[in-house]
Amino acid sequence: MQTRRTSRRAGFFCVETEMQSYDVTEFGKPLQTRLREAPVPKGKEVLVRITHSGVCHSDVHLWQGYFDLGGGQKMEMAKIGMVPPLTLGHEPYGEVVAVGPDVTDAKVGDVRLVYPWIGCDECWSCQAGDSTLCNKPRNLGIGLPGAYATHMLVPDSRYLVDATGIDPNFAATLACAGVTAFSAIRKLRPHFVEGDAVAVIGCGGLGLSAIAQLKAQGFAKIVACDVDDAKLELARQQGATHTVRSDTADARKALAEAGAGRLGAAIDFVGMPATFNLAYGALRKGGVYIICGLLGGEASFSLPILPQRSISIVGSYVGTLDDLKNLVALVKTGSVKAPPIATAAPEKLTGLLEDMEHKRSQGRTVLDIGSVKVAA
Repeated sequence: MQTRRTSRRAGFFCVETEMQSYDVTEFGKPLQTRLREAPVPKGKEVLVRITHSGVCHSDVHLWQGYFDLGGGQKMEMAKIGMVPPLTLGHEPYGEVVAVGPDVTDAKVGDVRLVYPWIGCDECWSCQAGDSTLCNKPRNLGIGLPGAYATHMLVPDSRYLVDATGIDPNFAATLACAGVTAFSAIRKLRPHFVEGDAVAVIGCGGLGLSAIAQLKAQGFAKIVACDVDDAKLELARQQGATHTVRSDTADARKALAEAGAGRLGAAIDFVGMPATFNLAYGALRKGGVYIICGLLGGEASFSLPILPQRSISIVGSYVGTLDDLKNLVALVKTGSVKAPPIATAAPEKLTGLLEDMEHKRSQGRTVLDIGSVKVAA
């Protein structure tokens, strides 16, 4: 198999016949480099030579092999068919190097952001344009091999999004962190009343992205909540108007006061009992709690109080293809400030996952996959 990769800086074409990936070969253990033949696209498939790959906190759970469901229960990846070796990575950006015979809307040389949240393409949710609700997902980097590799096979060219004009490091983060925040903001709007405040709980990469998007979309009162003063300072720089230390004894009171009694929405990018209790207790009547974070655990609350306060609890998982396209259009206006983004060599991936596991990271990190050389 031969693919053509354009090296614009060097001004020549080279043929790469192999690909390299950084795989989970044993849950919780260091990732291993694997060299193999690059795939040949068929039908509507597209082969993308990955140049930038964002590192997401959800990959920590996939690398560990489970999600904490609370009460001593775990969702084990191996029991739902995710058996090593696994190529993770769901924030892909790169260059099209080969296309299947049925592809008409993409060509070799196109540089594109890849939408990774792919469904079965046959069920009601996929037909309605929301593959995030599909019961048989084929998500890149989860169900299908992902972007922690030099090459990635995309099932259909319609999942390629033109992000021309956006810095590639920033663009890569839009496929998960960015679109997750965008989708959550879209879901809070039906509950939002002019004059309300919005809380963003967890000011890592996703939270900072949400704050910047809220500001760009005209939300005037944004309350950032975190246990780390350095992250709260970054939140201010992204556009937060108020900050709250969420690990203090009076955090719930401080959050309610920051919202001046009008906390209409809270987006939780952590997803643990303490953050649920913080947000749920501070929301005004009729407010909405949107949970995106997957840290784990379980929460309990009084059922009669839920209708009495008319609180809505909404789960939000990533975003639709239309969400990503709309987000890219918004970012192209220049109104969305990029979060702090560091770049790293893919060989550092295990250490990066460990840093996220132990909450030692700030902002976002993008792997420089384009610098990896494979056999030509």
